[in-house]
Amino acid sequence: MSQNQEQSLDKEEAFKSTDKNPSHILPEKLTLDSRLQFECHPGVSCFTACCHNIKIILTPYDILILRKRLGIPAHEFLSLYTQPTYLEKTDMPGVQIKLTDDKKACPFVTPDGCTVYSDRPSACRYYPVGMADFHEGGSNDAAEEKFFFIVKEPHCKGFEEPKVWTIGEWRADQGVDVRDEMNKEWLRLVMRRKSFGYQASLSEAAKRMFFMASTDLDSFRRFVFESSFLDTYVVDEATLEKIREDDVELMLFSFKYLANTLFGAEGMEIKPEKIEAKVKEIKERQDKVLQEAEREYQELKAEYERRKKEREARDRQKTTNS
Repeated sequence: MSQNQEQSLDKEEAFKSTDKNPSHILPEKLTLDSRLQFECHPGVSCFTACCHNIKIILTPYDILILRKRLGIPAHEFLSLYTQPTYLEKTDMPGVQIKLTDDKKACPFVTPDGCTVYSDRPSACRYYPVGMADFHEGGSNDAAEEKFFFIVKEPHCKGFEEPKVWTIGEWRADQGVDVRDEMNKEWLRLVMRRKSFGYQASLSEAAKRMFFMASTDLDSFRRFVFESSFLDTYVVDEATLEKIREDDVELMLFSFKYLANTLFGAEGMEIKPEKIEAKVKEIKERQDKVLQEAEREYQELKAEYERRKKEREARDRQKTTNS
């Protein structure tokens, strides 16, 4: 499968993809009922060729599913199978599959195919059907406009296979709908950041938080339950029960938290007492600044009066001497 993964796109960037050569995208809007002639299987001459020299970005759901498949914690998976990267021309840190040193291949591919095929990354499932997802306004009830397009690379012989199905049938066969739902809010975080351009940058603390929440749910869970997080935010008991044990629920909760902390989106509520304490802290800090300014003013005033009296005394002395 190829890196040409389904992704949310800005309206100005329709028919562009993360592929290095956007001309591979056929300029035709498709629907779920549009027909596709394509099939990938071991009998195709290019089988597994697209698993080499490829950049496969991993979503949080990809990481969760793969590390569970391998039975290892997130930090070990990240160390063994990934390398750091930046997402979609932004300063948001993420990870990509670390290719083997010798053949520059995905570490999970063999001549017989993918060893984690049923749990393969989202990027590997979408090819050759991409989707443009225009989500207006950044809120859950905002209008959406979606259409599909074909990515047809010269090396791929899957298009010469006789199998014909609809876009909808292909997506269902690849398990794309589940990935759409799991990746949607995270991809929108990336696209929202991308829309700001390079004139604005994330703080280092924000980058660390985004990376932790996106790649290591074990650490994010500790952050929620072992830091001052629950002293700061209002989280109902039902949600706490879910995110304490359910990794998918915790992942979706992390997206809501990131949207709130990075972009001020609704969905997280700070406890009233924390707001009051913060207001009090700010007021005390302002009062301290005002008090300091008043003290400096009084000192300057006293110094002015002292020098004025000295001048007057010198003037009187000169008058007496004359």
